[in-house]
Amino acid sequence: MTYKGIISTVIPDSIGAEIGLVPGDRLLEVNGEAVQDIIDLSFALAEEEIELLIEHASGNQELIAFEKEYDEDLGLEFESAVFDNVRHCANNCIFCFVDQMPSGMRDSLYIKDDDYRLSFLYGNFVTLTNLSSRDLNRIARLHLSPLYVSVHTTNGELRQQMLGSKHAGKIMEQLNELVAKDIELHTQVVLCPGFNDGIELEKTIRDLYAMHPAVLSLAIVPVGLTCYRDNCHPLTGFSSSAAGEIIKLVHHWQKKCREESHSSFVYLADEFYLAAGKEIPDYESYDGFPQLENGIGLVRSFLADWEQEQVAMEGYSEPHYIDVVCGISAAKILSPLIAEFRISNLTVRIIAVDNKFFGSSITVTGLLTGGDIIAALQEIPGSRTGVIIPGVALRKGEHVFLDNLTPDTIAAKLDVPVRTAYFAQDLKQLLAAWR
Repeated sequence: MTYKGIISTVIPDSIGAEIGLVPGDRLLEVNGEAVQDIIDLSFALAEEEIELLIEHASGNQELIAFEKEYDEDLGLEFESAVFDNVRHCANNCIFCFVDQMPSGMRDSLYIKDDDYRLSFLYGNFVTLTNLSSRDLNRIARLHLSPLYVSVHTTNGELRQQMLGSKHAGKIMEQLNELVAKDIELHTQVVLCPGFNDGIELEKTIRDLYAMHPAVLSLAIVPVGLTCYRDNCHPLTGFSSSAAGEIIKLVHHWQKKCREESHSSFVYLADEFYLAAGKEIPDYESYDGFPQLENGIGLVRSFLADWEQEQVAMEGYSEPHYIDVVCGISAAKILSPLIAEFRISNLTVRIIAVDNKFFGSSITVTGLLTGGDIIAALQEIPGSRTGVIIPGVALRKGEHVFLDNLTPDTIAAKLDVPVRTAYFAQDLKQLLAAWR
């Protein structure tokens, strides 16, 4: 089978540039062998003598031979990490966030990937429901570890029901087979009230902890419910008291795990603590933040970075009025920090934006849209020198919100400079030295 890796970028002065490759060229073979993804490519390029079969935009194919150092990179980037198309999810999960998206958004937001290669490369969570024996053998042969697995429940029958797939029930068999092949795993549970919480959650924690340290961590995140659920399975969110019960259960297991294995092993999403009004765990409890990208420990990491960042506090010669945008949940964290951050001639307002796009039950900052931010800011009178927006609300690697608006759109609508803060250090530096 022929796969085509489409080159998106050729770094100047690299080997790729020297041999005449340009964006749009397609990589077909390396040393006579087809490569199906950048994993194959990395192994193929370990040789010192290389022969590439390239298909140019004209359709003409060219064989290019050259020599390189063993560890020398070609300087190429590709449109996709996989050359044979991303594997899509065939499940019908009762909690699927993609099914709760409004129509008319960019195509990429409706893609349900379930590809073990993206799990290894980028930490994407996969369900393993489409994993074949051939895939399993390749994972073991290339030692693609760790993988990130959406377990949700170790009760096979319940998992079939929740994922809407007859292939979902053999999860423990699959996990054990991966572990037997020396593959380490990070796991997650999307918690849905009345389904996989309570005794089912305790069973899941117990089963996965029994596989530690091969199972490196378990993240528990609450189901996200938007206002676009007309054709979705009926679900509810967690009340403050219910969130408190989840914290109590997980705290019991964290204590046990730390006593036995010196790590918490199981971690809760920040939303549980914010919903229950409970204190965020201390820094050490997160054991290096193995699932930070999954929203596990973001608040504690932010607080630590904020405290550590040192900035000049000379103040401004003229009054500055800066609005800091965030979600409803984050405002609970930011407000006391900003109240203690005093610089002469600086007035800071925390603008907690109600998520009208997805619905008010979505309170995390990462799902804010440009439209909701503009509407919230326009409703607030008073002087405004500039606006700081959260980088987490922008598409990774791009300056685009979920609704396709950009920070420049906000700046144009409000006629003020807009800056982006990706981390606590950014926010503190922007406030201390607006530029």
